[in-house]
Amino acid sequence: MRTDEDLAVALLRATATHENRTEEQLRSWAATALAFGDELPLEDPDVRVVEEANGVARDVVTLAEYDARTHTVTVHTDSLALLADVAARKGWTDVTPDALRRAAVAHEVVHHRLHGGLARDLRHRLDHVVCRVGPLRVRGHVVGADEVVAHRYAHRASGLRRSPLHLSAALAELGG
Repeated sequence: MRTDEDLAVALLRATATHENRTEEQLRSWAATALAFGDELPLEDPDVRVVEEANGVARDVVTLAEYDARTHTVTVHTDSLALLADVAARKGWTDVTPDALRRAAVAHEVVHHRLHGGLARDLRHRLDHVVCRVGPLRVRGHVVGADEVVAHRYAHRASGLRRSPLHLSAALAELGG
C-alpha cells in the first residue's frame, strides 16, 4: 500500500509546474507539507456549514467549498455519497459519511487558514528559492503543497483511519 508521502508526491507530480522536478525534490516538499499539516493545532471550525448537492460534474468532484466572505463551508452531499460508495467498494468500512463531512469541512477551513502568516511559514519551510540576488532569497509558492497540508489536517480532524490522500486517489481512479 502506498504511503501518504507517496500519494503526496504523486499529487505534486501531477501538477503542471512540477513535471520536471526530481523525485528527491518532490519527496522533500511532500514530507515538509505533511509535517506542517501534522503540526497545525486542531481547532473547532468557526464556520457555518450548509449542505447542497451539485458537487459532481462530468470531470470534477467537489466535496466542499469555503466562502471567506460569509465564513460558510458548503458541503456537497452528492460528492460525499460518491466518495462513501467508492470507499465501500474498496472495503474501507471505517469511512462514514459523518467522518467524510468532518474531513471536508476541516480541509476547507485549513485552506482559509493558509493565508497570511501560515502561508508565509509554509513557504519558508518548503524553501523553494525562485530568485537569488547576493544574500537575498525569494521563496516561491509550491503549487499543491497547500492541498497536501489540508489533506493531512483533515485526516487528523476527521478521525478517519484511511487518509484523505488515499480517498482522493481512489476517487481519481474512477476517472481513469
